[in-house]
Amino acid sequence: MTVETQRQGELRASAGVPLWGWLAGLRRGRLRARGVGIAALLAALAIWLYFRRYEGGWPNQFFVITVTALIATAIVFLTRRLLVAAVLVPAMIAIVVLAAAAKHKAMDMSIHAYDLVFYLTSAATLNFLWSDYRGQLLELIAALAVMIAAAALAYRFDGTRVPRLASFVALCGLAGLTAVAANVKGERRHTQQYWEDLVVSTFYSSWSETSETLWRGQLIEAAGSAKGPVFTVPATCTTAEKPPHIILVHEESVVPPSLVPTVQYDTSLDSFFGSFDGNMHKMRVETYGGASWLTEFSILAGVSTYSFGGMRPFVQSLMAGKVHDTLPEALARCGYRNVVFYPLSRNFVSNAKFYTAVGMPEIRDMQDQGATRHDERDRFYFSNALALMEEHFKQSRQPLFTFILTMATHAPYEKAYMPEVAVPGGGPGTNPEMNEYLRRLAMARMDYDYFVQELERRFPGERFLVMHYGDHHPIATRSYLGFANARAAEDVGLAPDSPGFTTYFAVNGIRYAPSALPDVETLDVPYLGTVLLEAAGLPLSDAYRERKRLLTLCKGRYYGCPAQDQILAFHRRLIDSGLVDAR
Repeated sequence: MTVETQRQGELRASAGVPLWGWLAGLRRGRLRARGVGIAALLAALAIWLYFRRYEGGWPNQFFVITVTALIATAIVFLTRRLLVAAVLVPAMIAIVVLAAAAKHKAMDMSIHAYDLVFYLTSAATLNFLWSDYRGQLLELIAALAVMIAAAALAYRFDGTRVPRLASFVALCGLAGLTAVAANVKGERRHTQQYWEDLVVSTFYSSWSETSETLWRGQLIEAAGSAKGPVFTVPATCTTAEKPPHIILVHEESVVPPSLVPTVQYDTSLDSFFGSFDGNMHKMRVETYGGASWLTEFSILAGVSTYSFGGMRPFVQSLMAGKVHDTLPEALARCGYRNVVFYPLSRNFVSNAKFYTAVGMPEIRDMQDQGATRHDERDRFYFSNALALMEEHFKQSRQPLFTFILTMATHAPYEKAYMPEVAVPGGGPGTNPEMNEYLRRLAMARMDYDYFVQELERRFPGERFLVMHYGDHHPIATRSYLGFANARAAEDVGLAPDSPGFTTYFAVNGIRYAPSALPDVETLDVPYLGTVLLEAAGLPLSDAYRERKRLLTLCKGRYYGCPAQDQILAFHRRLIDSGLVDAR
């Protein structure tokens, strides 16, 4: 018997014992088909169990399974080794999940494909990570090193070879199946990036918008070139007299009931939406039922979130530090102290980072304000703002910009908010959710009236400009918009011109006469900062003067302006002037 014959006999004898077959294969430096198959099966089972538990319903699971299979097949096509895919794919999913958990802890956001571009192409961002998140960064580097080493070992020990023709055919089939799965899954919910589950599908879904952005070459839509000089930003701001204190109230989920067809309500609410000129001014926002940060971004940055394409749900975190000459910065040039009263944790959707970057570093979040719940009644936030004003006015003659965000009128509306408060709801037959919303709206009006009365009573020597606005519709309007069966705000699909995007803004003065408001049917939300500066009688920078020109030219429209080339040229000038970093 030759040595080779003896070796073949040993292999046949060990073939019926999987573990012995594995060990024998490793001893010879190769793992044969049965061992590779078992390893791949175990890896697939582990991935499937994770997806079943954490990746939602069957449409979502269908999507993540097909995409994962496509990735695995691509690895097999490149390496011809199934074991490499069995090692790399679970490792990559584990790294995505761990990185998402770390990002959630730091920013209340999940991992996004553009993070790879955002963090790895900026030395400043890498320095920030190394300085503030060194431990997590080292853990990520170690995990990547282990994954690469494991893949190299798998490449070395895999004794099988998958024909490239077979893997190519499988790759083409899975590509088609993935397209079907993506269609079955539908659009990713615009708040999904902020959930702690569906991590893998969120990451997979983000590749399409990342590819779109990379193809465009910049984050924001803009013309290739633009006529006109670059915008300059003045170093100081000169006014003939001390400007008024400015109060901007973000009325959460508030829309005038008069804009909701067929709803019956207490018409005394209408006065809440009136401005000093006696009119109710309509505003067009860019989100429905939630994602308030989109409205905040457009107001503070002065550009449309629609201009960011599929990246718009993450625009605050993405553009923190990348937009300049913002509304708070314009006010700071005029000597204002900027303060935010925020009803949630400061790290929610990375708001603290964004507020600080756009010129509002003084943030009073729910812990700072002593809130015991995330939806305190509006009077709670107004009282905290009044207390700060009393302290400020005793110590300083500096004008004050106070940005107050409320929460009581936010969904859900399944149960009564402060049922002991006797306020009117809707008329007979009103949808129960709408009835509850109207109750909360009545309380919001009461609390706003209290706030204005206290401003007049407590500070007789001070002048105020007060603006409040609705950031989006409450989800209680969905049945009136033809979406009675929708379960969540993300299920309500509206065209940009839908009445479901129309809210309001109101401007009033206390011992101060605001400048005239724009005479347009509906104002698009990116112009609201310009309107605020104008109403306060403050000088406009070059960029804000251009916004004022566009407001008139486009009759209040921004993203939907018929002269869209003018909007895109404006964006190009913002980029060329260094006021928007579009990378």
